[in-house]
Amino acid sequence: MAEFDTSHVKNIVLLGHAGCGKTTLAESMLFEAGIITRRGTVAERNTVSDYHELEQERGNSIFSKLLHSKWRGYKINIIDTPGYDDFVGEVISSLRVADTGIMLLNAAAGVEVGADIIWEYTEKFKTPMIFAANKLDHDSSDFDKTVKEAKNHFGNNVVVVQYPRQQGAGFHEIIDVLRMTMYKFHDTGGKPEKCAIPDDEKEKADILHKELIEAIASNDEGLMEKYFDKGELDEDEMRVGLKNAMTHHDLFPLFCLSAERNMGSGRLMSFIDNVCPSGNEMPPQLTTNGDTLVCTEKGPACIFVYKTVTEPHVGELSYFKVYSGIVKSGMDLVNENTGVSEKLNQLFVVEGNKRTPVTELVAGDIGATLKLKNTHVNNTLHEKGKNIELQPIVFPVPNMTVAVETAKKGEEEKLSLALHQLREEDATVIVEFSPELKQTLIHCQGDMHLAVIKWKIEHHFKVEVKFNKPRIPYRETIRKMAESSYRHKKQSGGSGQFGEVFMRIEPWHEGMPEPANLPVRGKEIIDLDWGGKLVYYNCIVGGAIDARFLPSIFKGVMEKMHEGPLTGSYVRDVRVCVYDGKMHPVDSNDISFKIAGLQAFRQAFQQADPQILEPIYHVEVLSPDDLTGSVIGDLQTRRAIVEGMDSEGHFTKILARVPLAEMHEYSSSLRSITQGRAKFRMNFHEYNMVPFEIQKKLQEEYNKTIKEEVS
Repeated sequence: MAEFDTSHVKNIVLLGHAGCGKTTLAESMLFEAGIITRRGTVAERNTVSDYHELEQERGNSIFSKLLHSKWRGYKINIIDTPGYDDFVGEVISSLRVADTGIMLLNAAAGVEVGADIIWEYTEKFKTPMIFAANKLDHDSSDFDKTVKEAKNHFGNNVVVVQYPRQQGAGFHEIIDVLRMTMYKFHDTGGKPEKCAIPDDEKEKADILHKELIEAIASNDEGLMEKYFDKGELDEDEMRVGLKNAMTHHDLFPLFCLSAERNMGSGRLMSFIDNVCPSGNEMPPQLTTNGDTLVCTEKGPACIFVYKTVTEPHVGELSYFKVYSGIVKSGMDLVNENTGVSEKLNQLFVVEGNKRTPVTELVAGDIGATLKLKNTHVNNTLHEKGKNIELQPIVFPVPNMTVAVETAKKGEEEKLSLALHQLREEDATVIVEFSPELKQTLIHCQGDMHLAVIKWKIEHHFKVEVKFNKPRIPYRETIRKMAESSYRHKKQSGGSGQFGEVFMRIEPWHEGMPEPANLPVRGKEIIDLDWGGKLVYYNCIVGGAIDARFLPSIFKGVMEKMHEGPLTGSYVRDVRVCVYDGKMHPVDSNDISFKIAGLQAFRQAFQQADPQILEPIYHVEVLSPDDLTGSVIGDLQTRRAIVEGMDSEGHFTKILARVPLAEMHEYSSSLRSITQGRAKFRMNFHEYNMVPFEIQKKLQEEYNKTIKEEVS
């Protein structure tokens, strides 16, 4: 039997900008609960959460970590997350399974960009949220400024539950306006002494207490009536009101902390077990077919996999949340996404890199299992005979693309296996081989994300790799009509080769009239895989070319459209009319007319004012107001057309159209310009003409490459 039932399991996720103290708070919470006997520190590289050697090397969290503590009859699962936007996938997957988020704010810095970015995702998930002003013992801490910024950024639903009596090095007293008590800490932190609120603080405490009551009552008509009748709410009424308002994402209580000195973490944990919702108090989960799944032990066993990790000498570890029923070790569940039955041979509760076997986990709990053969992130597993597929996590699109290759020849297969495994572990990594560009591409979130990918490939899979600038998928087209003819003639004893083709090519556009002065015998409209169209006409009269050779001419044209004359890029939006030619009764064959068609098309293309097109992306940059000018200036050096500005939350949104060729390493550049305070997103907009100077340069580079290959 499970040690805790559903109502006694709480799942929290620690959120915030890098360096705000999430990992240190997790350490204090484990220490307060007696899970560890000594608190580690990030500086000493001995915390339970940041155990990965790369995290210890870099000094910050990179991966989300599952921890758990037992506190006053409750189990609290704690997920510690990284603070940099490059690792946003770890944050989103953690938010998906958490029932409450704790957003840490560095009281010495106020609301930082990481908190703003993460807040967007908490709004999408409607996650109940707690704010915690941390580092109140820092000499530069400013609680009032932090609260003001929090209300400005996240709304007036941020309500103060605690405030510090003093800040800076002397911080050791917290006044709690929910319980109307002052907590006085020793220098070493830990369990505080409960004291009456001093006379010189009573007026401020009463004002904040009243604001808290009014905020709670305003979200509940019943409590509002009681408040009007009595002029007060008791602590139990406030607790119930807070829970309801938090569950509906309507109220965000704010607490005080010094995680480093372990001041305030115990009170925060008491609030979690006493007020924060359990899984069975949260809204039911939605399935992909629109049904709901209630979190209850009495329902059918159902789990959702939110994260996978491959550990050396162990294999693949799948992290999951139980959304219904009770799962037991040895149980068979069906993967709704693949239809494969999976056996849960072992179940674990997790403490960083430590796994403790358990026999069962109840609805609402989070755990892990080993070696599921055909199960991946976003998969739902359930009892046989059910059809349950929970809504998947939607991960953000990548912001950065690089080409990857092995440093040594012969290790391509090892690299392929490494990239496959990386994709399994990190859904924000997309890997593709581009036949067009003849490169293997990695799409990721930014330069820090890429550095982690490189480290994993080289350390875990022992493959040395090089990252290169990805080639640009240019297109080629024409701007005027041209005609050409080509005779292919080859004699080498016996049967020879002969084929002659006369061809007209024109730029194609929607709604253009039929070819002038040419009889149309047949017409094909081909939607090209790479965009645009080829419209192909048979205008042969009098049997100048036998109908059986026309498909060969078409093949020759298509072959050249796959490798355009200017840069070897795909050709698009061309109309081709084959209107005359000659045959030989013996020497004409398919290969002759394929070559004649290819060369006639190539010649005509060169005479038709050929044009290179480049991909243009629509780019949105979210920047703090004071850095907008610098961001726009940088965009303009990238041939950007700035279309306008708007506001989104507390950012200025800059809208621009930018050539893809100019976006290489933009992630690094933007981070440098804004000290990590801005972010961007981009998506394909259109193909447009490259400037004359760039077209000339691209053609010269291509011709040089061709000569080198020939020689």
